[in-house]
Order: sequence, then C-alpha cells, then structure tokens
Amino acid sequence: MPFGEIVVSENQRLVAGRYGLGRVIGTGGVATVYSAEDYTLGRKVALKIVNPELAANSAFDTALLNEAQSASSLNHPNIVNILDAGEDTYLDETGTEHKRSFIVMERVEGLELHRLTTRGPLKTAEAVRVASELLSALDYAHNAGVIHRDIKPANIMYEPTEDQVKVTDFGIARITDSSKTKTGMVLGTPSYMSPEQLAGKKIDGRSDLFSLGVTLYQMCCGQLPFAGESMAQLMFKITNEAQTDIRTINPALPEKLLVVIERLLLKDAAKRYQRGSEVAADLRACLA
Repeated sequence: MPFGEIVVSENQRLVAGRYGLGRVIGTGGVATVYSAEDYTLGRKVALKIVNPELAANSAFDTALLNEAQSASSLNHPNIVNILDAGEDTYLDETGTEHKRSFIVMERVEGLELHRLTTRGPLKTAEAVRVASELLSALDYAHNAGVIHRDIKPANIMYEPTEDQVKVTDFGIARITDSSKTKTGMVLGTPSYMSPEQLAGKKIDGRSDLFSLGVTLYQMCCGQLPFAGESMAQLMFKITNEAQTDIRTINPALPEKLLVVIERLLLKDAAKRYQRGSEVAADLRACLA
C-alpha cells in the first residue's frame, strides 16, 4: 500500500487531544510515521505510532518509548529532534478502546538518502559532504553515550538544495552503560551491520562507523559492498570476506577516499577508525 493510503478513522485522527494525523510518510516493521499538525503550538510535526498488529506486545511499546528517552537528550543540527512522547487511547467504530504509543518528532523536509542512492552514485564531493554531516551527528551521540545501531540511507534525511542532512530513527539506540546495554541481541539492518554486531557482541561507536562506511560506499558506487543470495551468505561475507573492490566499480574516486572507506570497513574494530572526528579529518583531506 503506497504511503498516504492507510485508512485512519476520525476517532484515531486526534492523538493525545493535541496532534491531528495527516498522510502516511513512512512505514516500518515497528511503527508508522504520519505527517501531523500540533494544534497547541500550530506547527507541522512527524508522529510515529506503533503498528496495530504489534500494539498488544508491550515490548514494542517499550522499544518505541526508549527511542524517545535516548534520542530526546540529543540536541544537534544533524539529528532529528524528539519533541514529545506518550500513550493515549481511542475508540474504534464498535466502541472498543485501543491503546497506542506515539513519538512526536520535528518534521524534516527532504528525501530519504536511500531514494537517491537507488538512482546511482552521488557525486564524490556530495557523498563526502553528506558523510561529514553524519559523522558530526555520530560523534556527538557517541560522546553522549548513545549508539545508533542502524545507520543506513533509509534513516538519513537529505535535502540537497539546502544541503541539509538529518539522522533519524534512534529506535534501537541504547545508552552504553552496563545497566542498559544487552549483548547477544542482533538489532539493525544486516546489510549495514558490523561483524561484531552480527555476532551479537557488545558494541560501541565503532560499529556505527562501520555502518557509515557501508553507507559511504553505497553513495559512491550505487551498490552495497557485500551481497549474498541468502541472509546466511550475506552475514558470512560481512564477517569473513573483503568487500567488492570499489576501484572496479568507480575507478574515478580519489585514492584518499578509497583508503577512508576501506578503513571504515575493516573487520577488526580495533583497526577501524576509533572516532567520527578522525574520519571527518581524513574526509576533509580528500576534498582538499
């Protein structure tokens, strides 16, 4: 079903007595994102609601509210702001009451980076500029103790004409302390995940940098560095095999940029870049 065609009854349309739902602007396995109007402050927002078929599972409600808790503390120009979160109820046409959890976010104009990368490679300078903005956001989040865990083009909003880049969906982010970080959990999108994340090991910001390396590779080549006919084959390649040589796909890329991407995609996190600021410095050298 295309975006905007999900049927919402009049009883469902007003959330928390304040937010009026508009068209659907995004769907995912956990939640649906709507364009909405904040009637109290008179502004446009994006409102995320847990999908009805999952609403009965309290774990999904908790995950959605954890997103608000972890991301609301992040105040950075390249991170989508969380404005509000909570739960409310509504009555369906039969008078049955339903609970729903929601998160209210700033409305960001632009396209998901994914829609651009599917059209082919970005220009080198543009790819480097987008990556640099993402690194600024990640470095800030990592310093605050937050790991995104799902960096990929679909979670990056980009407005080329205004040169605006925003990271969204900290839905599986976790505060990196012993009381809140759980090992043995594979969360994220496998094609973009680091070897240590696929293995279910405890991860840190270097895993996000690997995912950024996959994203930068895709921006420069128009395809992913690892491919497999099955999930098991894909995971094996990411964990054990080198990525497709970028030089055979886009030989026009500067050698300095190739070196940055290759270092981001190293299997051993200890040999990878350790901080986003280190990557950003090398990317600036590429443009210079």
